[in-house]
Amino acid sequence: MNSRKLIGNAIITTAIGIIIARSKKDKIVFVDTLPQIMKDYVNIHFPAHTIKKAVKSKDIFNRTYDVFLDGKINLEFNKRGEIIEIEANSKLPDSVIPEKIIAFVAAYFPDNSIIEWELERRTQEVELDNGLELLFDLNDDFLSIDN
Repeated sequence: MNSRKLIGNAIITTAIGIIIARSKKDKIVFVDTLPQIMKDYVNIHFPAHTIKKAVKSKDIFNRTYDVFLDGKINLEFNKRGEIIEIEANSKLPDSVIPEKIIAFVAAYFPDNSIIEWELERRTQEVELDNGLELLFDLNDDFLSIDN
């Protein structure tokens, strides 16, 4: 009896794993078919850069767009076209970071630049060029150093 339950559980677990693995789909998107809000964001905040590639990712719970610019800048947008993550090898433009966060970094880390920003469900995180990760709430108030 126990071995039957064990085998049954193994089969169910394997089936769930296969379903989840197959549900993640990445699809290359032509730049001209990207939602206009995303193209506008790039044109406003990264006017000196061009879109090299865009990938639409779909899994069970959400859909995102990864947009890769020249100069090793990666942007991630949610399905509504809102920016949720920015990664770069150099300083991000001030226009993409909330002013209160820029002021905090300037006051406490004057020799460093923000090279990554991520919006999560209840927080936002920035990474500095020295590797420190700073956590802020959605009102741009500092919470902690996460490193």
